[in-house]
Amino acid sequence: MNTPSIAALEAILFAAPRPFTLKELAVHLDCTVPEAHKLLQELEQRLAADPNRGLMVDRVAHGYRLATKPELGEYVARVSEVIRTSSLSQAALETLAIVAYRGPVTRAEIEAIRGVRSDSAINALLERGLIEECGRKEAPGRPVLFQTTSDFLLHFGLNDLSELPPLPDKPEPPAHLPFAEPL
Repeated sequence: MNTPSIAALEAILFAAPRPFTLKELAVHLDCTVPEAHKLLQELEQRLAADPNRGLMVDRVAHGYRLATKPELGEYVARVSEVIRTSSLSQAALETLAIVAYRGPVTRAEIEAIRGVRSDSAINALLERGLIEECGRKEAPGRPVLFQTTSDFLLHFGLNDLSELPPLPDKPEPPAHLPFAEPL
């Protein structure tokens, strides 16, 4: 095994189509996981310490990627057409929030919370890969359960769902609803 360089790691992270785990980085660098971790830490320190570098190592979706430093976002926004939530309808955003905060959740539970049918919102989120089917609920009819995907985490810059911002305090939902649990 050759000793991989920080430059090789930086090139891999730059070219990677998605965040890579330490194990994946070790495989691509032909080194051990501890060696890959050491290289990653060194690259992270070098990028953070140099004010003339616009990139940083970002831990997201249980992996690592190169990302632009947050303080340079204004410049990046000028040249890129970032598609965040603007392309999602209000119904899709509401549905996505329910799945993220309450998931795994059924279609009926989503509709009980929203108070309207949610077929098109659920289908749009499934098509974009932001939610996925994750099993069936042990209930009459065994309804499909939905949860967020790793693409959701990547899209919103989260490592896991515990990093979601807290929900604002809201009044309790009516107790007569079958799925009336606070978010």
